Amino acid sequence: MARLPPFCLIGWLALCAGGEISLPVTRFTDSVYSEAHDPAIWVNHADPGRSLIIATDSGASPHGALAVFSLDGKMVQRLGPFDRLGQVDIAYGVRWGGRKVDLAICTERALGSLRLFVILSSRGGAFDISGMRGPAVFEEPDAGGGITGAAGPASTQPTGIAVYTRPRDNAVFLMISRKSGPRDGYLWQYRMSRADGGFRLVKVREFGRFSGSGEIQAIAVDNELGYIYYADEVAGIRKYPADPDAPHANKELALFGRTEFAGRRKGIAIWKRKDGTGYIVCTDQIAGASRFHLFRREGTWGRPHNHSKVVRTVTTALDSTNGIEITSTPLGALYPHGLFVAMNSKGRNFALAPAEELVPQNQR
Repeated sequence: MARLPPFCLIGWLALCAGGEISLPVTRFTDSVYSEAHDPAIWVNHADPGRSLIIATDSGASPHGALAVFSLDGKMVQRLGPFDRLGQVDIAYGVRWGGRKVDLAICTERALGSLRLFVILSSRGGAFDISGMRGPAVFEEPDAGGGITGAAGPASTQPTGIAVYTRPRDNAVFLMISRKSGPRDGYLWQYRMSRADGGFRLVKVREFGRFSGSGEIQAIAVDNELGYIYYADEVAGIRKYPADPDAPHANKELALFGRTEFAGRRKGIAIWKRKDGTGYIVCTDQIAGASRFHLFRREGTWGRPHNHSKVVRTVTTALDSTNGIEITSTPLGALYPHGLFVAMNSKGRNFALAPAEELVPQNQR
């Protein structure tokens, strides 16, 4: 695990003009073998200081893997081999085998399917319950009556994923994007249900506009407010209702972040306050100098879908950042006010920083 020299931390604490700051990275995780891609933070609610960072190594088999890190950045487990893992997210309190478990769920692009891992809070790790091939996604009968999906065209290869747990009935949904797709209906949403000791996916809708340039990888769900955000890489950040049964569920609520980016729009994460305020954080992917733009979670007065103004831009020396994650939950002595995690391409690792160094604490 690499640490930054003290003088770097001091220099990065200074505020810059024009609402820009530089991020004080406190440490990096150990490097993965192939290609660091996307992180998720699993919060251990019983013992927050033993929470985990669960991240994907998106290399091709036999080098692709799921990596599990402790909060000090040490790799405690590597699971694989897998073939082109994409994004990863956490589902809490899912019923499996007669009990409730927390799951790490990620896409496996080369197989056109998902990987599901039960998180073991007592051991600080996870185990794969997917079998040879996990639940398939983007599969449709072709003209000959066969099924397309595994090792199929880019339109059937899953990349991004985000979990939505509906508050009114605790139904668990997965929002999934793919390597390429149509101008409308780029994302598919599935409801998870139990079946024969495992899980079954039922598609409930196709939704989401796409500019036609680049692709859509990054997805984030605001579970409490009921919205989904995703990065249309060269066009902006799009917002939709997360509940497929909501009135006008397929109506786009906002398109923002259209002009502030120097690079492609990549990872998205949401920093939340209990009062419904907070920040939507999106990666501006730049070689050797990735930035993060913050937009108000709650919108503006009387206009909850107005996220047009950048509240803060955070500059870094991180390389070609893709996935990010953030939490405002206190995580023990190391991160008493929450944690921010960002992929760092050149180091094949993930940067860790206190969440309070990224987000404005007193602004509304």
